[in-house]
Amino acid sequence: MEHFFTKSEQIQHIIKGFNLTKTLFVSSIIIGEANIGKKSLARYLFPHAHMISGENQKEVEAALEAYDELIITDFEKLNNQETLNFDNKRIIATANFIGNYTTIDTLFAFIYTMPSLKERPEDARYIKESFAKKARHDLLLEEKDLDISEIPMDLSSNSKSLKKSIYTHLMIHSMDKQNIEEAVYYYILKHIGGKNAYKEHLELYEKPLIEAGLQKYGSQLQLSQVLGINRNTLRKKIHEHDID
Repeated sequence: MEHFFTKSEQIQHIIKGFNLTKTLFVSSIIIGEANIGKKSLARYLFPHAHMISGENQKEVEAALEAYDELIITDFEKLNNQETLNFDNKRIIATANFIGNYTTIDTLFAFIYTMPSLKERPEDARYIKESFAKKARHDLLLEEKDLDISEIPMDLSSNSKSLKKSIYTHLMIHSMDKQNIEEAVYYYILKHIGGKNAYKEHLELYEKPLIEAGLQKYGSQLQLSQVLGINRNTLRKKIHEHDID
């Protein structure tokens, strides 16, 4: 059985509702933003049910003929929802939004709304830890290379943006000088051109150098001394690179 962790009272209410009706031939739908765990929750509750995407109308119709219990993901992508026959079926659907509410209300006995990860901070922290451990394994990092507290919580696209931010953070913070040189090399190889390329791409070095220096020393005067340039030159470069 797929594991599903939650501290959300709203999701626990959904789970309770499904557990009370999971032996009955009734249909239910879970509505919520993309990448918040709707599919995982459905699979957790109905581990043996056949799962199919609503992206293909004909495949869904064929599955309805073949199975009495069915999970239909991306339900909002079905074109002719009103033609579906759910009689004597246990249908569990997931959708990012409700298209035609009248049709949804007719097809489903229970309509559940699942909160986003922004509304579930404890769930988000748990998922973050899971992603971080998986990222460490995938990127072959040591335990000492994994400081979860420093990884930003990007929940703009729920678990999708969270996972991407974790992998990006760990990759960046585990790069050595050679890795950085290779990354810059391939970036410049792809983007170099025009008649002022030297000055344009110098920003790749100067801007992070100044930003990191200001963060570390907190003083333009001290940073100018560390960099070996006068303070006016440093101010000019800060203005050129639009550094706050």
